[in-house]
Amino acid sequence: MDLNDKIIIITGAANGIGRAMAIRFAAQGAKKIICADLDENGVRETAKQIDGIAHKLDVSREADISALIEATETDVGPIDLYCSNAGISIAGGVEVDDEGWQKIWAINLMAHVWAARHLVPRMTQRGGGYLLNTASAAGLLNQVGSAPYGVTKHAAVGLAEWMAMSYGDQGIKVSVLCPQAVRTDMTRDHEDHVASIDGILTPEEVAESCVVGLSEETFLILPHPQVKEYMQIKTNNYDRWIGGMRKLNRRFGAFIKSN
Repeated sequence: MDLNDKIIIITGAANGIGRAMAIRFAAQGAKKIICADLDENGVRETAKQIDGIAHKLDVSREADISALIEATETDVGPIDLYCSNAGISIAGGVEVDDEGWQKIWAINLMAHVWAARHLVPRMTQRGGGYLLNTASAAGLLNQVGSAPYGVTKHAAVGLAEWMAMSYGDQGIKVSVLCPQAVRTDMTRDHEDHVASIDGILTPEEVAESCVVGLSEETFLILPHPQVKEYMQIKTNNYDRWIGGMRKLNRRFGAFIKSN
């Protein structure tokens, strides 16, 4: 996809990867970028930097996502690229209460589902469109110290796969972004966490990977290229991979509990 002259929505755009995407995509000549986030002040600042449109959005509510899509299509124009980027993390395992599981499930997975539900019919009717969903390397490898994060990110990758194979013949292109650690609010004070084992990228570096991935229309966008090697190790010998993950769990588990 050539981002020039495109209408783009980015959720989670108040800071981090979302803000970096907005700035980088604007530099590529995007026609208009709609910056959406629950953080109203932050998203206004992002929009101001790129002459975009700020929109307050709670991605855990389907009605909010539906309204954002309707408003954009009515007031701005047909959406070319929807970047479902907002996400959260919750530490812990199966002991995390149902409220926590439901919250992260809504934000990390259902927000992607709702965006597709309300946008794919419009895109297919006009011959195509592009969905970029932010997941995580945790969606390919799992996450030490956070069952809710690892599980919901796996689900996000699975959904993206399903959409790519189900809607590709109708002109819908799908990419899924799967970085390891990125220097954002989510990783602040956790620079020694297992996700940082291959280094922490800046949001700008991740946004650059997105520009390249979108231009090549690759399904899997991996800002940390080592992740592909880890995936190959995982599939080549699952039991050995589980053993390696147990070692990482022993190494980093105490750190997570102390934080």
